[in-house]
Amino acid sequence: MQESFEISASTGRYPVTVGQNLFSQLVAENPDAIYIIDKILEPRLPASVTRRIVIEALESNKSLEFAPHVIKELRKLGADRTSHLFAIGGGIIQDITTFAASIYMRGVEWTYLPTTLLSMVDSCIGGKSSINAAGYKNLVGNFFPPNNVVVDVSFIDTLDAEMIVGGLYEAGKICYASGYQGFLEYLAQEPARAMTAEQAQRVILKSLHTKKWFIEVDEFDRKERLLLNFGHTFGHALEAATEFAVSHGIGVGLGMLVANEYARRHGNLTSDGLERADHLASHVRALLGSGASSCLPPGLPMIDLALVMDKFDYDKKHRPGFYRIIVPSGDGGLELISVPKTDEVRRNIVAAYEAALGDIPWPFARPERAALAS
Repeated sequence: MQESFEISASTGRYPVTVGQNLFSQLVAENPDAIYIIDKILEPRLPASVTRRIVIEALESNKSLEFAPHVIKELRKLGADRTSHLFAIGGGIIQDITTFAASIYMRGVEWTYLPTTLLSMVDSCIGGKSSINAAGYKNLVGNFFPPNNVVVDVSFIDTLDAEMIVGGLYEAGKICYASGYQGFLEYLAQEPARAMTAEQAQRVILKSLHTKKWFIEVDEFDRKERLLLNFGHTFGHALEAATEFAVSHGIGVGLGMLVANEYARRHGNLTSDGLERADHLASHVRALLGSGASSCLPPGLPMIDLALVMDKFDYDKKHRPGFYRIIVPSGDGGLELISVPKTDEVRRNIVAAYEAALGDIPWPFARPERAALAS
């Protein structure tokens, strides 16, 4: 069983299809397209597909410095303005392809087939590219929606627990951002580390239908869609400071915990708001697991909170003199707040990181007081 719906974008409407075993059909119907594919997935392409660009899905390749390589490969394959690109992979492949498709000959059409749960529930719609530059996470990018999105749920069988949990963090974030009732409806779809194909499809559709509202009312991140940055500002800093040993999905989950902790200490949450924020935090921690059941990989590197704060300082969402962060407020709904870039605020943010990470098996080092000085 598959389901289709459409997204309205400034460039027009594009279809999204969610179902099982769609990959082979897609390739068979488009033998002459150019395929940009994750190196791990290349064996799935039939030998008859000769126009391919194989990319190792590393954060270092999702960078401004790597973009010229993709452009050169497109030129070698004879790509022109009538060519159609197919991106097959997770968010890294999507970001690379979105960016390349938008700038090659001022724009070529492209289709996205997401293969990670995170990209299936979130990034596959919305049309944003986010590219690392100069050692900072997602410092550059643009908007260039695909012409088509095909979500083959069957790829979930290839994912490990960490990747499943990271995807569920994004889905939970999206639904919580829509309101507490939306989060409860999401939980009713039974998101879990181990899901049947039917469960996974329900989770994906709930997340995408929820995100559809955000991107259609605010395609260019001016107002409502900004709430989807919940967990990202705190999480991106963890990712960058650990050279991406903290994966994006896990970073978002940990970032939500930090945001909740900051709001608990310095926000205006009501008793209902505290209960709802705690419900989300409990869900995040339960998925993460602990001890032998933790989804985190062994041999975790030290998290240097002084470096985390350096990365946090340079997040593109901040403004001169102010940090801009998304936190639960009032009865638990999300709010974009601005707080001054003072030493006291920086210490408060570090304290929120410490409290949120305190019962997670990831070692961290607290910065000296002097290291927090502006």
